[in-house]
Amino acid sequence: MSFTKRTVRDISVGRKTVLVRADYNVPLKDGEISDDLRIRASLPTIRYLLRQNARIVVISHLGRPEGRDASVSLEPIARRLGELLKKEVTFVEDCIGDKVKRAVKRAPLGSVTLLENLRFYKDEEANSEAFARKIAEATSARYFVQDGFGVVHRAHASTAAITAFIPSVAGLLLKKEYHTITTAMEKPRRPLIAVLGGAKVSDKIEVIEQFVGIADKILIGGAMANTFLAYKGHNMGASIREKNLDTTLDRIYTASHKKIEGSVEDFIILPSDVAVAKQPDADAKRRNVGLDKIASDDKALDIGDTSIERFTQELKGAKTVVWNGTLGFAELAPFAHGSARVALALATQPDTDSIIGGGDTADFVLKWDGEANGKSFTHVSTGGGASLDLMSGKLLPGVECLLDAPK
Repeated sequence: MSFTKRTVRDISVGRKTVLVRADYNVPLKDGEISDDLRIRASLPTIRYLLRQNARIVVISHLGRPEGRDASVSLEPIARRLGELLKKEVTFVEDCIGDKVKRAVKRAPLGSVTLLENLRFYKDEEANSEAFARKIAEATSARYFVQDGFGVVHRAHASTAAITAFIPSVAGLLLKKEYHTITTAMEKPRRPLIAVLGGAKVSDKIEVIEQFVGIADKILIGGAMANTFLAYKGHNMGASIREKNLDTTLDRIYTASHKKIEGSVEDFIILPSDVAVAKQPDADAKRRNVGLDKIASDDKALDIGDTSIERFTQELKGAKTVVWNGTLGFAELAPFAHGSARVALALATQPDTDSIIGGGDTADFVLKWDGEANGKSFTHVSTGGGASLDLMSGKLLPGVECLLDAPK
């Protein structure tokens, strides 16, 4: 699917004030940023605007504060953004009002100003037109650039309502994310393999059904696999799994039977063994057991060793792999084996287009990739919910309201 919206490259931004919506919802611990992927991902758009000598004002949210909360101030993000740009970034302790007006008025062309957390105001998530108007008036922006891919699946004041007050276009990151994900879903190089994990089938029903229609194989791990295996009649002990999904899984398998001439078990590939423990704990001993050996108090916390070998073998020769959801309780080292081996398989297959969904999967591969910062993969998405919705074929409110590209 071609990107049908205007981008920052389609407008004249030189010597103008440009309001950029970034997604700087990064993990903070004691005021320190533990993962700056989303900040780094915003740099191409900001650097482009700087080359055009625009006056740049950036807005974002961070966390889910109830009113003002210093622990989720964007001030540390302003410092990190300045380090990455090798340029001072002015931080303003509000996102509306006279303080913002004065700061923007004083800001020279070719400068970057970051405003305080949008979610200090409940009107942001309420998609308040009055709040959006206050942002527009305080910044006096000539253009609005939507570059926060991780938030465009939500209709909030800074993603939807704001576009009624300022001519609005897409940033370079938003276009890249949209193009990369839709290409993988609609015009993939084949074979296309989907690797799906995480906790809930119910969160990914639409994505699974999309992949049933387009993928050459689907590999399922994580707690999601527990639900599939229980549906298949396996006793999963004390493992996390969802109930009352038989009708949904019936539909998925019926569609798969219609598509596949051979065995559906070779299309939707489930673990044949699992790694279990009594509790998910960093000190827990990983025990590998077959599906018929799961005790009543065992919890399946990762795919097993045989399944790891099967999954990695299936990935060999794949031209496109879309991975969304870790394959186990990957935040604990004993149960990160399956996810780590899939990451290694993709990182060592340079001819494979490897698309990593956002959220927990992106967090995992970035930690696994170390100093490479995700460059071992073709694309690491900055948006969890947004990438899921886009893969599912849903319209994204924060994209739909942007100016259409000329036909």
